[in-house]
Amino acid sequence: MMYRTGIGYDVHQFAENRPLILGGVEIEHSHGLAGHSDADVLSHAIADSLLGAMGLPDIGHYFPPTDDSIEGISSLKILEKCRELADERGAVIQNVDSSMIAEAPKVLPHAEAMKEKIAAALGVTTGQIGIKATTNETMGFVGRHEGIAALASAMIYVPD
Repeated sequence: MMYRTGIGYDVHQFAENRPLILGGVEIEHSHGLAGHSDADVLSHAIADSLLGAMGLPDIGHYFPPTDDSIEGISSLKILEKCRELADERGAVIQNVDSSMIAEAPKVLPHAEAMKEKIAAALGVTTGQIGIKATTNETMGFVGRHEGIAALASAMIYVPD
């Protein structure tokens, strides 16, 4: 058995008339995020970190934006697919750590609820999920309130 790590990054721009979903939790805000799925930038970064740790393609391979049958899909389903892929390989998810970058809204008041949703989708405990948030100090697209970015890292234990 060996440990493997992966990193993930995702970004979505704000869009009108959409709910804001982060870590599977709907957060009250004037705008949601644009995307083919529910545009949960946090879950997408986590998914890519897990897929990377397994040496697999990114979420666009499994959930292409050209597939109309998955339009609006909950990103928790994407995380569940990552768990299934890990299970098929005998991999054990050890932990996930993540950071969201946004000027608004404040997301840390929702961190525990996010951890619960993410942990349930991945079949791990909330203690194995880290969620942090920061601003971009008013610089760049995040600083101009144009969207949200997220970074994640994952560690898995895999058979040789």
